[in-house]
Amino acid sequence: MTSDEFRTLALSLSGTTAAPHFDRTAFKAKRIFATLAADGRSANLLLTPEEQTFYSGLNPAGFRRLANKWGEQGWTCATLADIDAGLMRDVLAKAWQLASPSKPPRARRP
Repeated sequence: MTSDEFRTLALSLSGTTAAPHFDRTAFKAKRIFATLAADGRSANLLLTPEEQTFYSGLNPAGFRRLANKWGEQGWTCATLADIDAGLMRDVLAKAWQLASPSKPPRARRP
């Protein structure tokens, strides 16, 4: 996975925009679901703690918990060179879903 491939995958998700975010590029749907490092080597992804544990176990070279409070909430660092495009597509889709929750329709009152 390269930074250009990551950017293309992230922007292919419905409603996603990219904008500067501190020293990174942020990818946002309703809220930020991923950021890409300025050097293009890594990305941070919004996952649940359970998803973080799963992907870190599946590919320990590619995924690791951020070593701060954000990491405890599920934010995960991805080393792009150690992840193939198919797996990253799945992980980005999960991150996008977390950032784009759809509210169930409210029941109408008679």
